[in-house]
Amino acid sequence: MAVRRLALQPAIPPWAVVCWPASPDSPAALLNANTGTTPATTDGHTSARTAGRAHPLDPLTPDEITAVSLAIRTHVATHSTIKAVKFINTSLVPPPKRAVLAWLGIPLLTGTPPEPAPPSLDRTAESQFVNPLTGDAYSAYLTLRTGGAWEVTGLEHLPEGTQPQITLEELCASEEVLRKDARVCALAKDVGVAPEQLHADGWSIGMDERWPKRTRLQQCLLFARFGKDENLYAHPMDFFPIIDSNLMEVVHIDFAPHRLPKPAPSNNPVSTKPPPLDAALARARIPPPLTKHEYLPELLAKEEAFSMRTDLKPLYVVQPEGVSFTVRGREVEWQKWKMHIGFNGREGLTLNTITYTDGGAVRPIAYKLSLAEMVVPYAEPQYPHPRKFAFDIGEYGMGTLANELSLGCDCLGTICYLPGCFVSHSGAPVLVKNAICIHEEDAGLLWKHTDYRPGGRAQSVRARKLVVSLVATVANYEYIFYWNFYQDGTFELEIRLSGVLNVYLLAEGERAGPHATEVAPRIDAQYHQHLFSLRLDAMVDGLHNSVLETDVVASPYPTGSDENYAGNAFTTRSTLIRTTAEGERQWDADADRRWTIINRRRPHYASGQPAGYRVMTCAFPKLLAQPGSWVRRRAPFARSSLWVTRFEEGRDWPAGKYVPQSNNAPEDSLEGWMKGAQSVDDEDIILFFTVGSNHIPRPEDWPVMPADMMRITFKPVSFFKQNPALDVPSTNDTKSQHAFGTANAPVPAEHVASTDGAVANGARCH
Repeated sequence: MAVRRLALQPAIPPWAVVCWPASPDSPAALLNANTGTTPATTDGHTSARTAGRAHPLDPLTPDEITAVSLAIRTHVATHSTIKAVKFINTSLVPPPKRAVLAWLGIPLLTGTPPEPAPPSLDRTAESQFVNPLTGDAYSAYLTLRTGGAWEVTGLEHLPEGTQPQITLEELCASEEVLRKDARVCALAKDVGVAPEQLHADGWSIGMDERWPKRTRLQQCLLFARFGKDENLYAHPMDFFPIIDSNLMEVVHIDFAPHRLPKPAPSNNPVSTKPPPLDAALARARIPPPLTKHEYLPELLAKEEAFSMRTDLKPLYVVQPEGVSFTVRGREVEWQKWKMHIGFNGREGLTLNTITYTDGGAVRPIAYKLSLAEMVVPYAEPQYPHPRKFAFDIGEYGMGTLANELSLGCDCLGTICYLPGCFVSHSGAPVLVKNAICIHEEDAGLLWKHTDYRPGGRAQSVRARKLVVSLVATVANYEYIFYWNFYQDGTFELEIRLSGVLNVYLLAEGERAGPHATEVAPRIDAQYHQHLFSLRLDAMVDGLHNSVLETDVVASPYPTGSDENYAGNAFTTRSTLIRTTAEGERQWDADADRRWTIINRRRPHYASGQPAGYRVMTCAFPKLLAQPGSWVRRRAPFARSSLWVTRFEEGRDWPAGKYVPQSNNAPEDSLEGWMKGAQSVDDEDIILFFTVGSNHIPRPEDWPVMPADMMRITFKPVSFFKQNPALDVPSTNDTKSQHAFGTANAPVPAEHVASTDGAVANGARCH
């Protein structure tokens, strides 16, 4: 993972000015220098933006994070007995949705005037911090006052046992803690590993009821690295230290049992129940595998049988006239789309106030799109492996683990970058300059038709897509997120999974059990699931939305009947989801089930169906953990494919706001929001989709995984009058050429039965 630049900012500007320090080489200055855009209006209505004020959903700037931290320290010193502060997370508290829409001039129903813009919007923030001396956690709430000073308006002492997310600094510090611990060093020495060779992936403890609630814990998955930059995951170790992340000391060590091929000194249990804390080690130690499994090219080059491919020629992506999108601050416009691009330490990339201009009218589609949570449960039941079910968003944060993206490899072509920022333990801002990548890609054929009759015409139009992306490294895994927008009104989330498998060692002669794959000798990769909770704050043609569930079904009438004599009939069967009591839904592959977010106040002129956006994906895996399991208790959102509930401010986190070391999802989480029979028909609603994959590792996933991919697509249905991409011009790329010159020249025309007098079967662009 790329090193981040820590930047302390000395002063706080008014929030309405440019987000980043306006030096000539600052991200904001570089970004805004080439936008060439002006404030927009909606359906002829002037928005509050025309005054040049910033977007109300812009994330906190580095200066603001610095000022917020200073305000909290000052308040704590003068109004409390707290003696130490370790900052965990600082983020914007967005203004109320309706106020933001009024501010931006976006109507609550397409075709109607927007609500009057408020004269101003409060700029507010919240910050979670821990007192490392006591283990107590707090949440501070602040407001930016006139004149540019942040004021603490509330300080909440969080209930005992509440833990804010684990920080990057805590994860990185774990290795030094281990190397200084005498017992850990002795255990490592027993299997031939020196202290300086010890490396650890710190994980949240998951669920472990053996500990006092207020102890802030992380479990460490150990590996040995015997050479510089060597793949440390090739050398997993056989014990699991547990660290107190506040005191920064080892408090316990766990040992996993092994399925040995014959009786031996072992703690192989009959039960998979966690052992008591005072349980003694009673099995033979297992040294790490020593065989190297490299992925870095300079280390692979040292292997006698390895050589890089030499037959791959350059492929360039160029836009000689520049890009087709414009950027103003953090607002992007492209091919009738307009959206605001947000960032925070927890969700990482967020997309806000997404609209599409259709025939001059600005039509809202979504207020916010984000990945609100995810859980990765592993399948091995032998303790302590069941603790491995990471909430990579709620426990760690995709923003705090975002990569600094590199031009020409992470992002290819003509690129615009946006920065991201989060808080460090000291309260200083951490700037990821190139956190978000924006670019265009060719997307194949948008549409094509050939009139095959003699003299018929052919027409081909190529598609282009706008890609907004972020990459996060969570320990061994890379999560690559692409939001793709298309010219026909379609948008989708594409997730790619790469990085290195989480692995454990096998003893000599031991084989992988029924819950894992032996991807290399003595290296065991356990089965696991990746389950993402995609939050869609829907706004299809306004705030009055409903959800329609549609199954594709065979006709009930048998072959030979009057209604279905030939037996070929099939149809659709739709169910309107009316209340939250009906809002928890399961995907049905056999019925090709799909859900459509609709606005019943906006019927289509021909189909008569309401304007809508349909969800298209097959990536709805079932949560495989048993009822009552640790995973289901903490991540109930993962048990169903779709949840539909009423929008309320603050309903952001499906597993709860504070996830680390929780034993159950709190009342203020998705399950709690579904209680009762609240109306979700013709209401302001939010949807949570559980998408993901079941990962049964392959040897081909080792030592680094080729990217695996999943998609969830949203397609307009009766939203547009007709194909909205008819106005996309056809292009004939004059740079395209035959690969082998005359060697693959077309057959002479006299030998071709032409359909239009010039080319066969419409082999032309237009």
